[in-house]
Amino acid sequence: MSVVKVIELIAESSESWETAAKEAVAEAAKTIDNIKTVNMENLQALVEDGKIIKYRANVKITFVVKS
Repeated sequence: MSVVKVIELIAESSESWETAAKEAVAEAAKTIDNIKTVNMENLQALVEDGKIIKYRANVKITFVVKS
């Protein structure tokens, strides 16, 4: 049986929600092995002068714990 853990992060990008997710996974992968999924929730965009300047999302990253 595998043990799976989930961590929650806040992802942010000035480009897109997709880029925010990719950056969150890349950052988590620096210290976590066996990442399996990323789930994006609570998408937000910061707006300034009528334009989106930041994309943010809460992300849950799932990974398998080595036994």
